[in-house]
Amino acid sequence: MNRELCLLRHGKADRNLATDDFDRPLKKRGKSAAQHIGEGLHHLHIMPDWIVSSPAKRALTTANIVHKALAVEDLNVVQDQRLYQEGFESLKTVLSECPIDARRILLVGHNPDLEDLLIFLVGAAHLPDIDKLLPTAGLARLKMPDDWSQLHAGCAKLLSITYPKLLPEEDTE
Repeated sequence: MNRELCLLRHGKADRNLATDDFDRPLKKRGKSAAQHIGEGLHHLHIMPDWIVSSPAKRALTTANIVHKALAVEDLNVVQDQRLYQEGFESLKTVLSECPIDARRILLVGHNPDLEDLLIFLVGAAHLPDIDKLLPTAGLARLKMPDDWSQLHAGCAKLLSITYPKLLPEEDTE
């Protein structure tokens, strides 16, 4: 069975509000980028079987916008506290607990954890030599091994890294 992992960093959040980090909302640009990523996934028929999001406001809003754009019935956004500032090892644990029959999983979270997981799974030598692998609303797609609980260094293959600004505009007519 071919398995795929999609790592999506939350959209651009507002840093200027007097709220704690967990409650920071998305900026208008962040909402637009999340919508664009969701529409891009829908257009390319890249539909997750399982979506797990950090419960932080900016990540959960991103996940919900993408979920709505995908328009997949019987698919919910599962919140997991371990996707918020607990390190990439926690992300591996979350993946190991995903349904065994899930072919494509979408994790919505934060840096540095998402980038650390990406580097661990693919290996730095097999990634683009750029400063930020996953800027806000960046999406990495990985070909994964057959067992979500058996993830070791270098076990995945990078399929693509997508940024909202590089996706084609949807035809609205």
